[in-house]
Amino acid sequence: MRGSPGNTRLKAARQHAGFASQQAFADALTRAASRIGLGHIEVSTRQVRRWESESPPWPRADHQRLLVHVLGLPVEQLGFTPPWAAGTQSADNRSSADAINPGGRALPFPAAAAGVQPPTIGADYMAITVTHRRLYWTVQPAHLHPAVAEHARLGTYLLAETSGVTRRVLAGALAESLLLVGRIEFFDLRQPTDAETSFVRALQAAGEADDPLLGAAVLAHAAFIPGWAKRRDGAIERLQAARTYARRGPASAEFLAWIDAVEAECETRCDRPREGLRLIARAEKTLGEAKNDKSPDWFNWFSPVRLAAFKGNTELKAGHLAQAHNTLSAVLESLPADEAKQRTVILGDLAVIEAGRKKPEQACAYAQRALDQLARTWYATGMDRVTEARRALQAWADTEHVRALDDRIYGWQTTLRALQH
Repeated sequence: MRGSPGNTRLKAARQHAGFASQQAFADALTRAASRIGLGHIEVSTRQVRRWESESPPWPRADHQRLLVHVLGLPVEQLGFTPPWAAGTQSADNRSSADAINPGGRALPFPAAAAGVQPPTIGADYMAITVTHRRLYWTVQPAHLHPAVAEHARLGTYLLAETSGVTRRVLAGALAESLLLVGRIEFFDLRQPTDAETSFVRALQAAGEADDPLLGAAVLAHAAFIPGWAKRRDGAIERLQAARTYARRGPASAEFLAWIDAVEAECETRCDRPREGLRLIARAEKTLGEAKNDKSPDWFNWFSPVRLAAFKGNTELKAGHLAQAHNTLSAVLESLPADEAKQRTVILGDLAVIEAGRKKPEQACAYAQRALDQLARTWYATGMDRVTEARRALQAWADTEHVRALDDRIYGWQTTLRALQH
């Protein structure tokens, strides 16, 4: 009985390229490594045999580059199936998507094609993604969201025209774009249902890119949705998945501290502020013991100052008003000038603290400053903190300062923005 013919696509491509034996092909791959900047890589005949077997393993990135360079064909045309490909999605990736969208149906991305787009398309697409990354901090979310969403739509179309390393680069940039879409929808526009869908798509794209850190970032962001809705079990499940992916990264100390901070906020919003403070303390310890590890360039939403902001809000919810005031006052002093959105959140929290300390005039002053900032850059999360402060000021509703605050909160522009978003 004859055995399986194995990976006939790779064998045919090898022979067509003039390599009659597996040894000759292995030698050619080894020689090519230094020519394309991969240094010394030795490919054995045993490795070639595995690739030409009936169930060839997916080659690692440097081997993909060698195969494409020597044979002149995309990896997907050489008989290899990516572990994240539609229809063969691994159980690991399926469970991650289900963690975000339980019971939902995540539509697959287009399958890799022969490669219509040039090899530069991934870097070109990434350049626009990086620009959006910077614009997020200053551009009105209602203006930025359509541009980023359309960019993500373009990236999805382009995936169908790329393959191999180019497809992975493009998929990574697409994952970041979709993550940004979800962040705007959740934090800026308060559209959690839309954000849920965007996060699922972002996780799929991270899987296409085989980027576990991007996957961890998406899952941790997705945890905010059930966390803010007081569905603790859902938030914890997503954070467990995020930590699992972060270990594969591997993640920096700063990244791990951020995941603790996300969990602290979710615990606090689920009426467990003491657990939140414990997690904040662990995050502080992690940052304090950090070495010279580096976070990805796209990880630009967290810092020691941001951790202190998490801490101040948790102290506030725990009823530690004096500590919260000291923590957040220090954050306000050290917050960079371009952190406009975060500034509205801090000012809103300080207004709530002052109302809790029965200092309505000071509370109104902080809330007015937050509204000044919101007039320049809208941020739904910041507006939530202002309205929370106003509820805390109800005992002084008839005073001059609170009435002046009401005139601002219920002014034409502020009211219209709140209704629009």
